[in-house]
Amino acid sequence: MKNRRLFLKTTGALALGAMLKPSGILAMPLAKKAIGLQLYSLRADMREDPQNTLRLVASIGYKNLETANYNEGQIYGMEPVFFRKYIEDLGLKMRSAHVGGPRYEKSKKDEILDWWKKAVSDHKATGAKYIIKPSMPIPTSISELNEWCDYYNAIGEVAKKGGMMFGFHNHAREFEQIEGKIMMDHMIENTDEKLVFYELDVYWAQKGGQDPVDYLNKYPKRFPVLHIKDEEEIGASGEMDFKEIFETAYKHGMKDFFVEVERYNYEPIESVQKSFEYLKSASFVK
Repeated sequence: MKNRRLFLKTTGALALGAMLKPSGILAMPLAKKAIGLQLYSLRADMREDPQNTLRLVASIGYKNLETANYNEGQIYGMEPVFFRKYIEDLGLKMRSAHVGGPRYEKSKKDEILDWWKKAVSDHKATGAKYIIKPSMPIPTSISELNEWCDYYNAIGEVAKKGGMMFGFHNHAREFEQIEGKIMMDHMIENTDEKLVFYELDVYWAQKGGQDPVDYLNKYPKRFPVLHIKDEEEIGASGEMDFKEIFETAYKHGMKDFFVEVERYNYEPIESVQKSFEYLKSASFVK
């Protein structure tokens, strides 16, 4: 742990594009491709030293960010306007945020929506376009799921008025059935496409028994954003058909995608680097 702390502190202070020794990370020239990163991939490093970690992310060549930390109006402990300036000075752009929000209770809906208004305002100040709920409890009935759909439509209204787009990110369990209906299908079909979009996590969709390509084709207008994810580093498992996924997503108007790495064969920052290199060299990524 001490070695990793030292690694972050020393390399984070280097000028962007500096070449690290082979035992560390070989920083690549900045790529023209707008490859995004979900910062949950570096969750421990972002907790420990967010500013130097962001420097490393920029030096690798990532362009777009999706955050996963919002607490008391701050993004990774930074005020939204400061966070925006800091990352933009590094050549990064804030595009999206995963925001869990308070526990939903129907009796407190107005109070909870006020919380979302503040969250939208704060994230709008970072330059983000999307605010995304990353998960939810699994309902036990369609009636309960319908309440969630109504709730998401309401958040979508708040986001739209605040100049952002609201979405939901899936895991595998959203592809389970509730009263004979696939939960994710029901959510997509019972939320307003003008208010709610979906960020398809292609790995979790596949783990949930779905072919990501077929699912993109099934609901072609609902997935402007994707999570590009694999068992570990992107492309390492050989189980994900990223070529067909990207080609299909582009055909249906995908606007942004974000790498997410949750399991690692290397130090997290190196896994993120290797994932970037895979996508940078892939001819099917624009």
